[in-house]
Amino acid sequence: MAQLVENKAMLHEQRQPGAAFWSMPKSMLFEQLATSEHGLTAKEATARLAQYGQSTLKPRHATTAELFVSQFKSPLILILIFAAILANFLGDPTNSAIVLAIVFVSGLLGFWQERGATNIVKRLLSLVQVKTTVIRDGKAHIIPVSHAVPGDIVILKAGSIIPGDCLIIESSDLFVDESTLTGEPFPVEKIVHPVPEAASIGKRINSLFMGTHVVSGSATAIVVRTGANTEFSEISKRIESKTPETEFETGVRKFGYLLLQVTLLLVTAIFVINVYFSRPVLESFLFALALAIGLTPQLLPAIISVNLAHGAKYMAQRKVVVKRLASIENFGSMNVLCADKTGTLTEGSIRVRAALDTYGKEREKVLLYAYLNAANETGFVNPIDHAIRMHRKFDISDYAKKDEVPYDFSRKRLSILLAQKNERMRLMVTKGAVAGVLAACSRAEASEGRTTSITNIHAELLRRFEELSSKGFRVLGVAYRTIEGSNITKDDEKDMTFLGFLVLSDTLKPGISETINELKKVGVSLKMVTGDNRHVAASIAKQVGLSSTKIVTGSDIRHMSDAALSRHVADCDVFAEIDPEQKERIMVALRGAGNVVGFLGDGINDAPALHAADVGISVDKAVDIAKESADIVLMEKDLNVLLQGVREGRRTFSNTIKYVFMATSANFGNMFSLAGTSLFLKFLPLLPRQVLLTNLMTDFPEMTIATDNVDPEMTEKPRKWDIKFIRKFMLVFGALSSVFDYLTFAALIFVMNAAAPEFRTGWFVESVVSAAAVVLIVRTRRLSFKSKPGKWLIAVTLAIIAATFALPFTPLAEPFGFVPLPVELAALIIGIVALYALSAEVVKKLFYKYVRF
Repeated sequence: MAQLVENKAMLHEQRQPGAAFWSMPKSMLFEQLATSEHGLTAKEATARLAQYGQSTLKPRHATTAELFVSQFKSPLILILIFAAILANFLGDPTNSAIVLAIVFVSGLLGFWQERGATNIVKRLLSLVQVKTTVIRDGKAHIIPVSHAVPGDIVILKAGSIIPGDCLIIESSDLFVDESTLTGEPFPVEKIVHPVPEAASIGKRINSLFMGTHVVSGSATAIVVRTGANTEFSEISKRIESKTPETEFETGVRKFGYLLLQVTLLLVTAIFVINVYFSRPVLESFLFALALAIGLTPQLLPAIISVNLAHGAKYMAQRKVVVKRLASIENFGSMNVLCADKTGTLTEGSIRVRAALDTYGKEREKVLLYAYLNAANETGFVNPIDHAIRMHRKFDISDYAKKDEVPYDFSRKRLSILLAQKNERMRLMVTKGAVAGVLAACSRAEASEGRTTSITNIHAELLRRFEELSSKGFRVLGVAYRTIEGSNITKDDEKDMTFLGFLVLSDTLKPGISETINELKKVGVSLKMVTGDNRHVAASIAKQVGLSSTKIVTGSDIRHMSDAALSRHVADCDVFAEIDPEQKERIMVALRGAGNVVGFLGDGINDAPALHAADVGISVDKAVDIAKESADIVLMEKDLNVLLQGVREGRRTFSNTIKYVFMATSANFGNMFSLAGTSLFLKFLPLLPRQVLLTNLMTDFPEMTIATDNVDPEMTEKPRKWDIKFIRKFMLVFGALSSVFDYLTFAALIFVMNAAAPEFRTGWFVESVVSAAAVVLIVRTRRLSFKSKPGKWLIAVTLAIIAATFALPFTPLAEPFGFVPLPVELAALIIGIVALYALSAEVVKKLFYKYVRF
C-alpha cells in the first residue's frame, strides 16, 4: 500500500507541466506510473479515472443542481427575488409569496425542459464516441478516448486520435499530424529515440501529444498525462480558443441585444413616471420588473435547447447523429454540399477488374506484385488494398517483408521492401497514382525480362491511362526495383521499372441520380471533391447528372489566388486531383462566395476541411479524427440519409423561429400595452404578480413548440436567421396586439365601467387568451385551419384558455387579486379575441406578401 501511495505521488508530480517524461527511459516511466507493457488492471484503471478525471478538454455537462440554479441567474430574476423578499419585510407577505412562487414555477419549467434536452444530447453523443485501443489485464480493449488514464498502454494506427501525452514504446513508420499543437502543416515522423530534457515540443520525436492524430504507420505508447495536464490543454488556456458562433447563435445574440435595449428604455421610463405620479415606490418597482420579465423571452435559451435537442433526437431516428446542437441550423440552411465520390456517389465496394501490362494485356505478374504490396502494408485500412487481397490470393510464403514507406498524400504511392527466398537482392514494390509512380520510373517492362526507357512509351502509357479513366475506372500504377540492404526511404523511390496498370471499379449507388435531384429540389447543390483524376471524375459526374463541362483540378488551384478561386467555385461542380489541404481552400472559397457549405468527409486528412466548412459531416465508420472533427455524423454513408437530415434540420429551425415570432407578437404587444396604459390609469393595470402570472401562462403553449408540425414549404429551401425580418415582424404583430389591448382597455373603462379588480381580471383574461390563440396563427404562413398544429400544442393551448377563464372562479382568485367575470364581460372578451384572430390572419397574409423571409 505504501508503495502504491508513493507511486501515485510520483505520478502526480509527473503530471505537472515541467516533468520531462520524454527524457526518461521507459523502464523508469513504468515504475513511476505503476504499470507495465501488459497495461493496467481494469480495477486500477477505474480508480485512476475517478482520481484524474476524463481525458477531454470539452466542457462537461452541468449537473442537475447547476442546471436548476442556472434558471435563476438572470439579473432581472435576481432583482425581482430581492424585491419580493423586501416586500415581505415591509408588510406584504402575500404578494411576496405569490411572486416568489411564480418565479420558482417558471424556473422549474425551464429546468425541466433543459434537463430533458441535456439528457438527449448525452445519449446522442454516446452513439458516436471516438474510441482507442488499450492494453488492460494483458488484453486489448476498446474504450472511449476520454477514458484513457495515466499508465495506460495504447495501440495506435493511422487515423487514431492520441488520447493524452504519451511516450512511444514501439513504432513502425509512424507519422503524426501535430498542426493543432505546433502549426507544422506536414506530418512529423515519430520514433523511439532519446530526447534531451530541454527539447521543445517540435523536437520531442519520441512523444505523442493529445489533440494530434496518426496519419500513417502504427505505434504502442504509454499514456503519461491526460486532460487538463496535457500540452494541448496548456496551449488552449493561453490562446483561450473558442468554437466560432454559428449564424443562428449570432442571430439569437443580436435579437437578445435588441430586446434588451427596448426593455431597459421602456421599463426605466415606466418606473420613473409611476413614481412621479406618487404611486407606491416598491409596487411601481415590482411592476417595472414584472414588465421587464414579460418583455424578455427568458425561456428563449430553454426553448432553443429543447427544439434543437428534439430535432437532434428525430434526426438520430433517421440515422443522423448531431454532435453540436447549434450546427443543426447550419445543416438546415446549407445550400452547397461537398463530398468525395467513393462511398457517396458510388457503393464504396471496390473490385479489381484487370491487371494490365504496358501494352494493355492481362498479366499475372502485375497482379502478383500488387498483391505483395497490399498484403504487407501496415498503414491505414483502405478499400483498395482490401479489394486486391480479396480478388485473388497468392502464395507469398517465399517473400518476407523488410521495410515499408507508407502512403502519403504528396507522393501518392506506397512502397514495400521484400526479401525473396534464396535471393541476395531485395525487391521493392511500389503502387499508387499512375502519375506518382511514373515519376519514380526510368524504365518500363515491355515484355518478360525486357525493359525499355520510360521516355519511349511514356505517351502511350498516359494515353492508355486516360482511356481507362474516361470509362470510370480507377487506375493505379505498379512498379519495382531491386536494391541492397534491409531498409528503404522515400529517396529510394527512383530509377524504378514500370510494370503495368491495376484497373479498379466502383459501381454507382442505385438511385443516386434521383437523390442528387432531390437535393437540388430542396436547394442543395452537390459538388464532387475527389482525389481521383479528372477523367474518372468527369465520367462519374456525367453518369450521375452533375455538370462536368468545367472541372477544376488540384494543379489549377495551386496557381489560383484565393480571390480567383472564389470566382471559380460558384459554377464548378467537379473538383478533381485535389490534395487534402486544397479541400480546405475550396471550403473557404465557397463560404466567401456567400454559401452555407457542408463537407462530407471520412478520411485522415479531411479534418481541416471539416473544420473549415459551415457544417462538418462524417460517418460512423470514419477514422477517429474525422468523427472527432465533424459536427454531424451519419450512421450510414448515404446521401438519402443526409437528405432526411437536412429536412429535419430545417424543421427544427422552423420550430425554433416560431417561438421568436410568438415572443415578439402577442407577448411583446401585451407588455408594451401594459406599459402605456399604466400612464393613463389611476391604478396599475395589472399587479406585479398578475403580470408574472400572465407571462407564465403564455409560456405553456410555447414550450410545446418543439413537437409542432411544420408545413412542407418551410423545408423546401435553405433559410437563415434574419434579424431585420424579426424586427419587422415584432413591429407589425406587436402593434396589432397592442391595438386590441387598447380596444379591451376602452371597452373595460367606457363600456363596462370596470373598477380596478374587474379591469385587471378582464385584461388578464384577454391578454392570456389572445396570446395563446395567436400562437396557432403565427406558427404558419398558411390560413390557420389549413395547417394542422401538433397535438401537444393544440391541447396545451386549449387547456390554458380554459384555465384562464376558470381562474377568477377558483380559490386562487383572491390571492391573485381577481374577481369573477360577469357573463357579458366574458362575451365581450371572446368577441375581441375573435376579432383579433381574424385581423391577425389578414395582416399575416399581407405581411408575407410584401416581406420576404
